Amino acid sequence: MEFTFLALLLMVPLVYFVITVGQIQGGSFAVVGAADQAAKVYVAQPDQPTAQAAAEQAVSIALADFGHQPDKASISTTCDPADCQAPGSAVTITVSLSVPLPFAPFNSDFRLAASEVEASATQLVGRFR
Repeated sequence: MEFTFLALLLMVPLVYFVITVGQIQGGSFAVVGAADQAAKVYVAQPDQPTAQAAAEQAVSIALADFGHQPDKASISTTCDPADCQAPGSAVTITVSLSVPLPFAPFNSDFRLAASEVEASATQLVGRFR
């Protein structure tokens, strides 16, 4: 009897911890893939508004593939030099994602998050497109 009680008392938090770490790891994989794909899509577009829209769509698809909600993510784009469409420009896309706590029914009201993960990817705009 005591063993069952102690096993339950110790195993439930351990299992929850493992699930939470898995969620955070999945979020990390998601933002790395999303940033990489968004940067690749961005440099392939003919103009800046189209490129930004395509990058945001790529991030949404990549995050959805990993089971994360795209509305919990934010995207930022920086270019060096400032003209993002000039040949040779380095375009850096940074994706941040708030990973929610698993099994938290009140999560949408209080905005509790297990972690905030972030990744960046850089691509060069090619000379010929």
